Amino acid sequence: MVWAMKGNDKIIATLNSLLSDELTAINQYMVHSEMCASWGYDRLHQHFEKRAIDEMKHAEKLIGRILFLEGIPIVSQLRKITIGADVAGQLANDRSAEADAIRAYNEAIVQAGELKDVATREILAGILNDEDHHIDGIEELLDQINQMSLPVFLGTQTRQ
Repeated sequence: MVWAMKGNDKIIATLNSLLSDELTAINQYMVHSEMCASWGYDRLHQHFEKRAIDEMKHAEKLIGRILFLEGIPIVSQLRKITIGADVAGQLANDRSAEADAIRAYNEAIVQAGELKDVATREILAGILNDEDHHIDGIEELLDQINQMSLPVFLGTQTRQ
């Protein structure tokens, strides 16, 4: 039996907002993954696919917490999905989305602390840590493009 407790409505609303962000990210990463697969960039396909799975795990944690707090997860609201027409555009859009996620998680962590919901704060801090790794990975790829040029970089992303 899972114990639940009535959570603060503000925290539940914030968790649902973060859930919308994560569900949007899943869709964006999956489309980018499939586009890269279509172009033959297998390494980028795997990169984006793994990122989508990470975001699914975040959504799962958020849904679980919302339910624990006796809220209703809202899974029907997505943000604007920004699909890049090429790899450079995809990475730029994803970097922007991750930066927005980091801001939102930091704000949510502050809110959870102010409302004395330590468990929610810890869950959010764990997800924030993942988001920090995500943006670091994207920036690494963007640095590689900058240093080697886009054509050379793309040559490193095919099946080998």
